[in-house]
Amino acid sequence: MKVKAIIHKAEEEGYWAEVPIFHGCYTQGETMEEVLENLKEVISLYAEEKK
Repeated sequence: MKVKAIIHKAEEEGYWAEVPIFHGCYTQGETMEEVLENLKEVISLYAEEKK
């Protein structure tokens, strides 16, 4: 499944991300790699919940 995610640089350090088509689907990470891994997990969990 492909979905659009928007990744933001946090004000202090790290990153946070949102998935606009999934209301309330957000995650964060200290590095870009971490936020991308967390995005995969949160999208998977959100999709499973909606089945």
